[in-house]
Amino acid sequence: MIPVTRRDDASDGRLQIGMLAGFASEHPADFELECMAGFIGIRKDLLAERGIEVPYETIRRWVSAFGPMIARRLRAQRPAPHRRWHLDEMFIRIGGRQMYLWWAVDAEGEVLDVLVQARRDTAAARKPMRKLLRKQGIAPTAWVTDKCPAYGAALRDLGLCAAGHVRAKRLNNRAESSHVPVLRRERKLQRFNSAASAQRFLSMHAATYNTFNICRHLATAYTHRRLRAEAFAAWRDAAGVAP
Repeated sequence: MIPVTRRDDASDGRLQIGMLAGFASEHPADFELECMAGFIGIRKDLLAERGIEVPYETIRRWVSAFGPMIARRLRAQRPAPHRRWHLDEMFIRIGGRQMYLWWAVDAEGEVLDVLVQARRDTAAARKPMRKLLRKQGIAPTAWVTDKCPAYGAALRDLGLCAAGHVRAKRLNNRAESSHVPVLRRERKLQRFNSAASAQRFLSMHAATYNTFNICRHLATAYTHRRLRAEAFAAWRDAAGVAP
């Protein structure tokens, strides 16, 4: 049995990383995503099966302290995105208030950025576009959006009209379908408590999702196993966990 910290000892701020490293290295996607979502009851059972007793507060603090660092390292390892970018916004309710989740993916489904905002106007559309250009360091060859007029106004304000702006029906399904993992996590969370916590969680979730999102139906079993092994290696490197 690995030494553990009791629930009443967790408040001293010490994180018992040694207890979690073995499980995290074996189940990185499940461990980080489910813990960040607060849906950790099953994960506690899996830890207990391996002789590790750990309180909820320890797991929460582990994710809060190291999740952003791991996400940054994972993002740094990703290749340059496709030059065709899809933008979309979805409605979410946070603390009883309707908010807008601005979502950007490339033509291959890579999540480029996530931004939680309270408005859905030209200024709100400009902000994720500016952030994307600054973060990626390149401009897309085409912007694909729905027919919300805020996108066209934002592109004109930023002087990006030279790049194509596509608003044809169903061409933005790439961004629409990428909302599904977020909705699934939101249900497990029983909705987000605040815009800040939603932004923090979704940013970390996107980085991990990009790493482990392997299109199984498009790959052979051998290719799938190889890509999965590469994803695990990237996570371990980002988390600083020995293989």
